[in-house]
Amino acid sequence: MTAIVDPSVALRARLIRKSDLVPNEAAFIDYRIPGCRPKLNYALIGPGVAQGAKQFVNLEEPHGFNIGAVNVPHGVVNPPHLHFTAEVFVCYRGDWAITWGAEAEHELAIGEGDLISVPTWIYRGFRNIGVDDGFLFAVLGRDHSGGILWAPQVVRAAQENGLYLTDDDRLIDVAAGEKIQPSDRLFEPMSAADIAALPRYSVAEMSKHVVRQSVLAWSERALLGALDAGVALAPAIGYGMSEDARQLAPITTPRGFSCEWLRLAPGASLPRHRLAAKQVLIAKSAGLAIQLEGAGSVTLGEWDTFSIPGNAWRSMHNSGGADALVLVVSAGDERKRIEWSDAVRSRAAHAGWAIDAEGCIAPRRFVERAPS
Repeated sequence: MTAIVDPSVALRARLIRKSDLVPNEAAFIDYRIPGCRPKLNYALIGPGVAQGAKQFVNLEEPHGFNIGAVNVPHGVVNPPHLHFTAEVFVCYRGDWAITWGAEAEHELAIGEGDLISVPTWIYRGFRNIGVDDGFLFAVLGRDHSGGILWAPQVVRAAQENGLYLTDDDRLIDVAAGEKIQPSDRLFEPMSAADIAALPRYSVAEMSKHVVRQSVLAWSERALLGALDAGVALAPAIGYGMSEDARQLAPITTPRGFSCEWLRLAPGASLPRHRLAAKQVLIAKSAGLAIQLEGAGSVTLGEWDTFSIPGNAWRSMHNSGGADALVLVVSAGDERKRIEWSDAVRSRAAHAGWAIDAEGCIAPRRFVERAPS
């Protein structure tokens, strides 16, 4: 059965240009704390965990995960906070110190193209140690992540500067003239005993949660429709869409989504296919043209984001003069099974290749052998 792209969601609504991003400087409890501002927060896919009432969301459609972004000048800090679902930071520009522990007592650095999957139930934060226009994308697990908990000293510092947080995640800006009502229950941070019981990670242990761009394991044999065609895939987190039996992501802990890098050489194409899972592509470089059957086509610029509905037929082509590099985020922890068009499977079969029962590329003569 041929999937039809939901006509209620126009193609342009699924495309989030870099210029479409709308910053919020008052998204969280830290916006009045010296050293933590200015901080520009963006919500691209889903609302994330923003506590400010004025957070603009580019695409509210549930995807099974949220995608946000942040920019702070050099030296500005995002203080310790805790999430209940996965949080993956992806560096698109600059250098960042990722911190963890209730007092931000540990840190390690990531650079351009690196990502880190921060474990759940630990306090984490970050600091811009690079250029002023450094930029982090963030993928947060699930449609509803359960909110955010701030470390006790962060709550105290905000209150000392006239900003209060309620138990139902509302910000009350006393410094701006807002009032705390008798019915308002203020947020109570974790006790010292609660914090002591949280998981602990050494720098060596946390390093295993980092996937460096420089050590990605690329495969040009990962996709049946693009064998030896200048298309390469490198998994980072979870069981993505690779059909190379030898590829395994460095991080396989279930996160509710997978992340992998897709690279197309100039002129390279990824022919007609579809997946059941929703996917979001975040362009690291410009030039990738995406044809979405029944909806039209778009060409991604640098840092543009595009959401592809589940079960939608699509094809891709690098129309630029350099490699097109995108991060692919797919919903679900399972291996994503690709459905290739009849024409693609026929060409692969003619070349001697097929997909085996495990969903991997294998010699056709063994996969499609005649029954004995």
